[in-house]
Amino acid sequence: MGNNTKRKPVIAILTGGGDVPGLNPCIKALVCRAIDEGIRVLGFRRGWGGLLSYHRDAAGLDLDHCVHEFDKPEVRTIDRDGGTYLHTSRTNPGAARKKDVPDFLKHHFNSDEEVIDFTDHCIGNLERLGVDAVIPIGGDDTLSFADRLGAKGFPVIAIPKTMDNDVFGTDYCIGFSTAVTRGVGFIHALRTCAGSHERIAVIELFGRYCGETSLISAYLAGVERAIISEVPFDPERLASLVLEDKKTNPKNYVMITISEGAKSVGGEMTLSGESDAYGHRRLGGIGEETGELLKKLTGEDVLNQRLSYLMRSGAPDSLDLMVAVNFANMAVDLFLKKVFGRLVALSGGVYTDIPLGTISTGQKRVDVRELYDVDAYRPKIRHVSGKPMFLY
Repeated sequence: MGNNTKRKPVIAILTGGGDVPGLNPCIKALVCRAIDEGIRVLGFRRGWGGLLSYHRDAAGLDLDHCVHEFDKPEVRTIDRDGGTYLHTSRTNPGAARKKDVPDFLKHHFNSDEEVIDFTDHCIGNLERLGVDAVIPIGGDDTLSFADRLGAKGFPVIAIPKTMDNDVFGTDYCIGFSTAVTRGVGFIHALRTCAGSHERIAVIELFGRYCGETSLISAYLAGVERAIISEVPFDPERLASLVLEDKKTNPKNYVMITISEGAKSVGGEMTLSGESDAYGHRRLGGIGEETGELLKKLTGEDVLNQRLSYLMRSGAPDSLDLMVAVNFANMAVDLFLKKVFGRLVALSGGVYTDIPLGTISTGQKRVDVRELYDVDAYRPKIRHVSGKPMFLY
């Protein structure tokens, strides 16, 4: 008798870029729904790094450090925690540096070559593993390589995540709600210190090019001033404003939020270290710099606090749980319908999907004219009616 066993379809999932709360619930939902639909699920470790490092010709080697197959018991409890079960990296196989690739690929570099495009190598790995579609969960950088795979003809369905909420084409990205929730909570907690010592508190939040995290956290927490990435600020004007704020506050303290990507008029972003695989240097420190300037200009004591990784630590809030699970189910629905080259998204409060290439057709930034007072350095919501749930 012949073997009539039908081959099961295969999807591969990965998480790239910074970890955010909500990734593990998304992974669990993808795995459980897909297996219930008769689909095998592979997971690449460390984002695109696992795919790049997979050595398809290394017979007999244990390659579980690159990729492994999921079952439902494995993911049973991962949704209760933050971070990413699959680990993550900022690997860019489309422009890989010699120092970042595994040894078996280093011979591809000529002496004068700094980067090589390993897209075809990655597609070969996906084909060798029998993957029918890859589902990456990430922000602009991770999804830009996903779009590159799609342009080469490999089936891709993408899921947006980033605390900055700045993936173009979707109102919402996994991780944003929890980041704002954390921001508001820490701002209120820091009021006790700022108030007790009658200080100016400068609180630095994530946000490279998009200041939505600083803006919305400030809006919800009721801080006096909010510096965002989109609007360069004048330190002397800011100093004058916070002195007035301090004088009019019965408890004689001031709260300020600032995006890590903010800069003063005529200044530059505060960067450190070398560029990563996507051309970005590490951000952070503008809060401390601004605090020192304010201390010098006002003569007041300043409390500096960089929230940084605290915003992406711990379990997701209920909104990120809901969106993560729903995005996962949408991705499996698209796979079952054989609809590829798509990004699952929220638009006007409605779940939908859009062409993946949309992410590179624009930039998602704070609508300064509608949401911000450029003279007072604070949120100014002109009107709410007709705006998306998360203002931008």
